[in-house]
Amino acid sequence: MVSLRPAVPWVLALAVLAVVAVRVLGLLDERPPDGAGAPPSADTTYAAEVTRVVDGDTIRVRIGDRRERVRYIGIDAPESRRPGTPVQCFAREAGARNVQLVGGEAVSLRTDAEPRDRFGRLLAYVHRRRDGLFVNEALLREGFATTLAIAPNLSHSLRFRELERAARRQARGLWRACLKNG
Repeated sequence: MVSLRPAVPWVLALAVLAVVAVRVLGLLDERPPDGAGAPPSADTTYAAEVTRVVDGDTIRVRIGDRRERVRYIGIDAPESRRPGTPVQCFAREAGARNVQLVGGEAVSLRTDAEPRDRFGRLLAYVHRRRDGLFVNEALLREGFATTLAIAPNLSHSLRFRELERAARRQARGLWRACLKNG
């Protein structure tokens, strides 16, 4: 008869290692409420605090104990920080407006079908929590951004196109400042 006694310490050691691995690697779905501290997934809302406005369409946030770089879905603000390229027309104004809208604010971030871009940034529709302002829409409506529809994140693309057309017709923001024949 074979004794299992010598194998018991190894089995216990493997069990302990398995529990540690599950905890460290986050293999169990123990997501806190409102997405705080969880890895991003499609069609999810996260409560966040804006820690820094990078430019007109990018912010840094804190979600629970995690820090994220967030790129607004569906819009493109003029570039002010792209290496090797000059600052684009109305980029500083777009960044300043984004600071006014969300600087230091509590926000809700809603992901779409694809939660991250190729640079690892969280892709989100951003709403200011104190009053529900849809920041992506506000930047388009006021002429601080243009539309940027990239599949599969197209939930608001038709509405965004309408807002851009209206801003252009009314020569708001960059449509007045940057285009000779608007």
